[in-house]
Amino acid sequence: MNRLNPLCAAVLLATSCAVTAAETRPVLVIHGGAGVVRSDMTATIEADVRAALLKAVNAGYAELKSGKPALDAVTAAITVLEDDPNFNAGKGAVFTHDGHNELDSAIMDGSTLKAGAIAGVRTVRNPILLARSVMEKSPHVMMAGRGAEDFAKANGITLVEPAYFRTERRWQQLQKALAEEKAGVAHADPETAKHFGTVGAVALDRSGHLAAGTSTGGMTNKRFGRIGDSPVIGAGTYADANCAVSGTGWGEFYLRTVAAHSICMRVGLLKQPLAEAAAQVINKDIPKLGGDGGAIALAADGSMAMPFNTDGMFRAWVGADGVAHVAIYADEGDLAD
Repeated sequence: MNRLNPLCAAVLLATSCAVTAAETRPVLVIHGGAGVVRSDMTATIEADVRAALLKAVNAGYAELKSGKPALDAVTAAITVLEDDPNFNAGKGAVFTHDGHNELDSAIMDGSTLKAGAIAGVRTVRNPILLARSVMEKSPHVMMAGRGAEDFAKANGITLVEPAYFRTERRWQQLQKALAEEKAGVAHADPETAKHFGTVGAVALDRSGHLAAGTSTGGMTNKRFGRIGDSPVIGAGTYADANCAVSGTGWGEFYLRTVAAHSICMRVGLLKQPLAEAAAQVINKDIPKLGGDGGAIALAADGSMAMPFNTDGMFRAWVGADGVAHVAIYADEGDLAD
């Protein structure tokens, strides 16, 4: 009988392990916010949104396809959405009660549990890049306001004049919200209901590592430096070795339920299937308290979940088939791959 010498056996074993490790198929899921109302969508806006989602998911997946880590995919996809005025993040951020744009963002590496977050910045073009810089270049997790902007300047993050973020559509939404507030109307227009504007991404790379990121302009007509769930690790953004989540919804309720971490805890500790865990938190726990919204979730085995309890959620994904899918409404089939 022919036998391999120990050295050859060790080489073959190492090669086999390397091949197995490289066989993880990359996956990327992104969202551009829940709270979509079909009757309010014009053909032009819908076409623009679908094109932007496709551009973002392709940009992120290109990073994964080239062997880059999940963090790079999340960053690339969210940067595209931040630069598009159709989304409430970066360029398309909504206005506060006082007529400012205040931006929040967070990113988390599931393999190390390292995270970075920023809140209440007014001059940072791409908040997701600053959040990542906080994670990688500081001993802190979260920075806010002027201090975060000083850190951005010191670390070469692109700053812009506040006027960069102004769009007429968002300005008119604020005017309508102010008029409704003055008249005692409780957010009659879904566009000014304010709870759903966020963008986010979750990714699984070839090494089997997960990452999550979220970016938002917050709520139209928000006051007093209000900060929602998006930059809060565990509430709107979370990733560990088992699961990655980015939420989009009424932030106060995502904070109170620690929504993103709750989903991953169910997956990791309770061994719940991802779809079941995400549906429990998004479609049961949060609505029970009076909130609503959606989320995207991704497990280490490549399974995806995109629960929401509104008419629609802007979303796109590339799964095991390597093909980009885009959807908005509830009747568009998710996870067809």
